[in-house]
Amino acid sequence: MQIAVAATPEVAIPTLEALKLSSHKLAFVITRADAPAGRGRELQASPVAQWAQKNGIEVKKPTAAAEIAGLVADLDLVITIGYGFILPAEILKVPKYGFINLHFSLLPRWRGAAPVQRAIEAGDEITGVTVFQLDKGMDTGPIYLCAQTPLASDCSAAELFEILAQLGVKPVLDTLDLIAAGEQPKEQSENGASRANKLNKAQGHIDWSNQAITIERKVNAFNPNPGAWSNFRGQNLKIDKVRISEHVLPIGQMDLLDKRVLVGTSTQALELVEVTPSGKAALSASAWANGARITSADVLN
Repeated sequence: MQIAVAATPEVAIPTLEALKLSSHKLAFVITRADAPAGRGRELQASPVAQWAQKNGIEVKKPTAAAEIAGLVADLDLVITIGYGFILPAEILKVPKYGFINLHFSLLPRWRGAAPVQRAIEAGDEITGVTVFQLDKGMDTGPIYLCAQTPLASDCSAAELFEILAQLGVKPVLDTLDLIAAGEQPKEQSENGASRANKLNKAQGHIDWSNQAITIERKVNAFNPNPGAWSNFRGQNLKIDKVRISEHVLPIGQMDLLDKRVLVGTSTQALELVEVTPSGKAALSASAWANGARITSADVLN
C-alpha cells in the first residue's frame, strides 16, 4: 500500500522504522510546523520530521486542513500517531482506505489527549494500545486491533510512552494486512468509555492531604511534563520521583531520616527520590536537601 504517517512526537518512531522496512511504501510523513524549543526558544523540527530527514523520507508540514486533503488524495491510507491536529471528517474519506490511528490506551477507556498519563493517575493495572479507524468523533471509531500490557505501579509517563510505542508496532502492521485482505473494523463500544483530558501545570500541584498512593500516581503521571510540583519556601519545587515509606508524618511536614527526605500525607509519608528546584536541573532529593538544609520545621504546600 501507498501510505503516509501523520505524527509529531518521538513515540511514532518505532512504527515509522517498521514501516520503512515493510513491503508498504512510506510515501512521506506529515508533521506539525517547526516550533520554539529549549532555553533559546529557537525553531526546531518535530522528532518525526528529524527522523524523516535522517532517513531520506519526504516531510510535509501543512498549516491548513485544505492542504492535507490535497496531500493525501493519491494515497491508500494514512496512519496518525499523536499528530496533534484534529482532522475534519471530509478529509478522513479522501485516501482509499481512510485514516487509522494508533492510540495509547485500550479504547473506549481513556479517549482523548492524555491517555497514558490518565491511566497512571487512575492506578490502572492494565493498559495498552488500540488501532482504529478515524471518524468524526474523539477516538470513537471502529477498532481493528488492540494489544495490552501490565502497568507497573511505579511506571512514569515517560517510561510508559516508550513501552507503548514498541507495543504498537505489530498491531499497526497487522492492521495493514487486515485492510489489504478486506477485513472491516468492529464498532467501538460505549461501555466503559472515559475521557483523558489534557494535562496542565495547575493540575500538577500536589495536595499533601491526599493519600500517599494518590500522590505517587500523580507524580508518575505528570513526569516529565507538565510535572508534579509543590511549594517550598515560596518557590516551586518539581517532584520527579517518590516512593511510599513505612513512616507517618503530619501532612506536608518534611523530615530527614537516614538521609531519606520524607513528607507527610494523610496516610504514610512519601520519600522524595528526585526533585527539580526552580530554575535548576534535576537532582537526587538527598543532595537537594543537603543544600537546602531542610529541617522538621519545613513544609511542602
